[in-house]
Amino acid sequence: MLKFFKTIDGKIEQIKREEPGCWVMAVHPTAEELQYMRTAMELDSDFLSASLDEEEISRTEKEEDQTFVVVDVPYQVDKDEEDEEEDKSVVFTTIPLGIIITPDYFVTISSKQSAVLDNIASGLIRGIQTRLHTRFLLTILLRIAQRFLVHLRQIEKISSSMESQMHSETKNAALIQLMGLQKSLVYISSSLRSNEATLKRISRGNLLTLYEEDEDLMQDVLIEIHQAMEMSEIYSNVLASTMEAYASIISNNLNTVMKVQASATILLTIPTIVFSYYGMNVSGLQYPIWWFPTLVSLILMLVAMGVLLKFKMFK
Repeated sequence: MLKFFKTIDGKIEQIKREEPGCWVMAVHPTAEELQYMRTAMELDSDFLSASLDEEEISRTEKEEDQTFVVVDVPYQVDKDEEDEEEDKSVVFTTIPLGIIITPDYFVTISSKQSAVLDNIASGLIRGIQTRLHTRFLLTILLRIAQRFLVHLRQIEKISSSMESQMHSETKNAALIQLMGLQKSLVYISSSLRSNEATLKRISRGNLLTLYEEDEDLMQDVLIEIHQAMEMSEIYSNVLASTMEAYASIISNNLNTVMKVQASATILLTIPTIVFSYYGMNVSGLQYPIWWFPTLVSLILMLVAMGVLLKFKMFK
């Protein structure tokens, strides 16, 4: 999907085709659309390919008059997606967003739909100027950092809900979801560190020209990223402690069950031994009548149960 936007009279509006000062938004572009961007817009082929590579890390690069920036964008996994290789326990992950800046165009390329770009395209964010490339880039980075914070708060809510459920009953599904949240935090933490390094490279001013009015925006982005990194670290530690606590609880419950089973086995073994003794095909056994071994078994079982209760083997 290829769309074109431009700020007209202070509002961002969709236009029919590319023109100087516009924003080109490409989401999961087709082969024909990629070819159009290579030929008609003269965008670098390597930059286009890297933007759609899901393993691409956050980085910056400059080639002649084109500046290329890759940042990680938070993405909520859709459980309805048919992807056998995808870990279904992961709730949130990240996807690369490629940004190509030329003297005429500001181009964003991603393999999946992004809520950050959708909000900008729908005009929900004020003050967008598509022709001011540096400020537009910093605005996108700021919204991405804020989106990370939103997803981190969602992770915290889901984690609290799972903990409440596990207080009453420990289920495998809840443990798997907590493990998925832990993986999500790993992806988010790694992406935040990469984005921070990319932002620091941009802040040096060697890649793009930074104006005085962009300095405050740059500081806002750095603050938001640092806050997201701190929240991610805190939630990771809390979730790791929670998983360890529930692992100990599960182990303790298993020990209790095994202890009760062992005690029951001991009690059931007593009549087996007594009746086996009287079941031998020999003569001279004491009181070879049915009620005597039964009585002996009951007495021995009561004595054994008393000893087991004394040592709290049934608790």
